[in-house]
Amino acid sequence: MTNTSPDTSFADLGLPAELVSALVAVGYESPSPIQRETIPTLLEGRDLIGQAQTGTGKTAAFALPILSRIDVARREPQALVLVPTRELAIQVAEAFQKYASHMPGLHVLPIYGGQSYTPQLNALRRGVHVIVATPGRVMDHLQRETLSLSTIRFVVLDEADEMLQMGFVDAIDEILGVVPPERQVVLFSATLPTQIKRIAQKHLRNPREITVRSKTATAANIRQRYWLVSGIHKLDALTRLLEVEPFDAMLVFARTKQATIELVEKLEARGFAAAALNGDIQQAQRERTVADLKGGRVDIVVATDVAARGLDVERITHVVNFDVPYDSESYVHRIGRTGRAGRSGEAILFIAARERNMLRTIERATRQPIEPMTLPTVQEVNARRVEKFKKTLATAVAAPDLAPYRAVIDEFVRESGADAIDVAAALAALSKSGRALFITQRSSPTGEEAAGPPMMGGPAEPFAQKSARARRPEGPQALFRLEVGRRHGVQPGNIVGALAHEGDLHGSEINGIDIRDDHTLVRLPAEIPDRVLRHLAGIVVRGQALAIQRLAGHQPHPKGSGKGAGKGRRKGD
Repeated sequence: MTNTSPDTSFADLGLPAELVSALVAVGYESPSPIQRETIPTLLEGRDLIGQAQTGTGKTAAFALPILSRIDVARREPQALVLVPTRELAIQVAEAFQKYASHMPGLHVLPIYGGQSYTPQLNALRRGVHVIVATPGRVMDHLQRETLSLSTIRFVVLDEADEMLQMGFVDAIDEILGVVPPERQVVLFSATLPTQIKRIAQKHLRNPREITVRSKTATAANIRQRYWLVSGIHKLDALTRLLEVEPFDAMLVFARTKQATIELVEKLEARGFAAAALNGDIQQAQRERTVADLKGGRVDIVVATDVAARGLDVERITHVVNFDVPYDSESYVHRIGRTGRAGRSGEAILFIAARERNMLRTIERATRQPIEPMTLPTVQEVNARRVEKFKKTLATAVAAPDLAPYRAVIDEFVRESGADAIDVAAALAALSKSGRALFITQRSSPTGEEAAGPPMMGGPAEPFAQKSARARRPEGPQALFRLEVGRRHGVQPGNIVGALAHEGDLHGSEINGIDIRDDHTLVRLPAEIPDRVLRHLAGIVVRGQALAIQRLAGHQPHPKGSGKGAGKGRRKGD
């Protein structure tokens, strides 16, 4: 077995290059403890019992070895992952697809109750490699003879104790009795009650047992809050936060190296003193950045997880998770950069409605509630801008070298007859370099009216609605072309997920998905802003940029009309 240490990389664990490159692309920089322990064992083909809490990174621990051994050429079910809930089935299936982004043609299918059988049957007929399912729906398919498990080579029981509590133990026993005897079985459970141990003794062969304790103690003096926001609105949300939240220095976490650079550029363009920390930055530059942060020459540092390790700067009063961490341990490490040595700190998590499972995972793992934030109003932001602007004016008026300017202004006022206040206002506008002093009602970071209802539900039920995004009024739709198609391995769920998450579209607005060999046609609201289209154009799905464009000369149709309308709606809509 491979010897591992905290410095072990994913490549050191024996994973193939296409998986390692996919992990790098989504921001994974080093394996977690459970991944270091589990991946080499599963690559050897051994059965495994893993006792680990949710949020330790166990999904990647079993998904990566399975993907490394999948034969994509065989369009048949080769891996079966059993999970207790529909939400977890979707989450795990999305993780598989993310890790397999450099494996063209690999298909993952989530199967769960409450969803029509038709799309599941259609996908099974086309051929899938990995099935992520709830036990009850698998049993339904077996009884209907619409699913065969005769080609399964890998079985994962994820959160086995939860499935036991939900009454699935008999179904699990029956399913494991149907799959081929030479399959590899992986069992993950936070606890190992007697019935789970019986399942393991009956169906696992000489399993290796691994126990990983989640180190998730968080400081009581760190206040934790979340802000429900997604996609292109996150930058606006961060900007508003920076304008109204009183902070000394802020550490902002992004998933990828490139994201740290892009976010810093955008913050600097908005007048904030920011710097990036990522794995590509040389040690000398890192030391300068940390010194600038300590000395007050930089107020905001945007960093990746690995680059922020060991960072201890007393000025850091706020940690912002701009991108959701992949597990709860990463979250704890991140927010631990504030509230040190008994000081108080603030931790803020940006989270999309579709990522709500991670929010609950973090709360369970840390055993602390994360409170919803109150959206700063337009009036609050503008009042803060006025306050800052007045301070800037006061400093400028007190400057000792104004005499030459006074003479020029006095001469201009006498020659033009302009009011001195108007001249001062014009000079103030010039000093803003075209940036408006006030934001407007339409500038809400969620696309909603800032003066209207809050962007989140109340503390009792923050996710009572399906999504925080405002639905557009009924209107015409137009046809759009995406430069990703069947040969890239794209599925309707990939398209819907990208458009909904990155384009802030509601699932009901995405209609008529027609996946062709090298491109996809889809009906979307005709009035999508150009800035949203520009953002979507660069989004990568299955390794291919969407490069979305509205088809020229296409006449808008009423919503839901046209051939194929209604296809490809988001699961559960």
